[in-house]
Amino acid sequence: MALPINVLDLLRSSSKINAEREKPLRIVIIVEPDAPDALIDSVRDRFRPNTSGALLQIEVAEPDVRVALRDTSDVVIAVVGSGCSGIAATLAEARERAIPALAVGLADSVGDVAECAAHPYADTVAASEAERAVDSEVAAWLVERLSAKRLALAHNFTFMRKAVADEAVKATAMQNALIGAVMIIPGADMPLMTLNQGKMLLQIAAAYGQSLGADRVKELAAVVGGGFALRAVARQLLVFVPGFGWAVKGAIGYGGTIAMGKAAITHFEEGFGLSEIAGRLVEVRDAAIERIRTDRRTLKSTASELAEARHPLEADEHSGP
Repeated sequence: MALPINVLDLLRSSSKINAEREKPLRIVIIVEPDAPDALIDSVRDRFRPNTSGALLQIEVAEPDVRVALRDTSDVVIAVVGSGCSGIAATLAEARERAIPALAVGLADSVGDVAECAAHPYADTVAASEAERAVDSEVAAWLVERLSAKRLALAHNFTFMRKAVADEAVKATAMQNALIGAVMIIPGADMPLMTLNQGKMLLQIAAAYGQSLGADRVKELAAVVGGGFALRAVARQLLVFVPGFGWAVKGAIGYGGTIAMGKAAITHFEEGFGLSEIAGRLVEVRDAAIERIRTDRRTLKSTASELAEARHPLEADEHSGP
């Protein structure tokens, strides 16, 4: 039976994703001698590469000495203590050479660490606990600043997996919300949404170190293809929120994608493999469809709010100077 999703497109995406997670990483970590031991230990434990594709340059900051940075360096991470070791000079050089650089420290205020390292607030993270500083703050910054190597980061460093997967879910949900809201041709939105969901699941699987062979891709295609059932639900809901079809389809595209992505992440975090998760996603999909069917009142209210927000913009577009 033909699957309601382009398997060839998913296979091409799988090859691309595999290539992305094999990209080389060159990370420079500079540690101030008086940085908190807990933070140093946390950074050391998290940045243990899983593959030979990630090379780390570990340096101890010394007063009035700039660490030699290579042109191939992807990122500089400075573990900040008192800031008296001259670490600011190396961070400044990284900025001059357009190498993403992060200052991380233990403090209640980001400002305290930024001023200590003479580094921009936007590229500084701080937390009162070492694990939170690295697992949450450093991971989020790396996902944002090294977007082209997110999958390579997740492939090499276990603590990066969830942050990379969360970003894939968020980006795909927004894409599907937009597709549902603006697509004019009836029925043309669902194939695109479904394909996006398949690609999202491949990214999540790659982030968690799963193999992405042809058999796995076809298995995911069969599961995600079931998302076409959402089309029938959308048609039913259009009767209950007339005039707001764009909002209905946008809400379904966003909510269905979020539900599927979060379920996949949860199961990967619990140690399930891709084959097991593919089966469980059927349950998630069916539960999401049932919630959409029974929550029409909430959807209608949301559609009305979206319409109210949209009307002023439409009025501005049609008004003259």
